Amino acid sequence: MASTNLAALARELGRAMAEQRTFLRQQIHLKIKEHDLNITFELLEVMSFLNLHDGANQQEIADVMIKDKSSMTYLIDNLVKRDMVARREDEVDRRNKRVFLTGTGRALMNKLDPWLTDMYEKATNNIPAMDIEKAISLVHSMNKKLKESL
Repeated sequence: MASTNLAALARELGRAMAEQRTFLRQQIHLKIKEHDLNITFELLEVMSFLNLHDGANQQEIADVMIKDKSSMTYLIDNLVKRDMVARREDEVDRRNKRVFLTGTGRALMNKLDPWLTDMYEKATNNIPAMDIEKAISLVHSMNKKLKESL
C-alpha cells in the first residue's frame, strides 16, 4: 500500500511539473507577443541553455532538451538564420561543432532575463529556499533513477 501511495505522489509531482512548464510557456509566450519578438519558446529554450553553457555541442543540447538530432539541427539552423547563434569548429575535434550565442542572441537573453526573474520571484513568493532546494534534490534523484532504469 505504501508503495502505491509513493507511486501516486511521484505521478502527481510529475503532473505538477508539467503544469508548471505549461504556465511558464504561457507567460513567456505573452511576453514575446507583447514585445513583438519573432521567436518561439523552443528556440528560447535552446538559447537559455546556451546562455548557461555557451559552446555546447549539438548533442549536449539535444540530450538536455530531449530532442532528436534532426529536430535539434532544425532549431539550431533556425537560430543561425536569425543571427542568434553561431556554429564553430571544436578546437580539439574539427568534426565536432560548438554552438555559441552571438551578440544578437546574448542581447535577447539579457532582455528576457528580467522577465524570467520576475516570473520566478512571483512563483516562489513566501516559499522557503530550503523547500525549493529539497524539491530540486528530489527531482534530480528521481531523474537519476529513471535514467539508470533505461
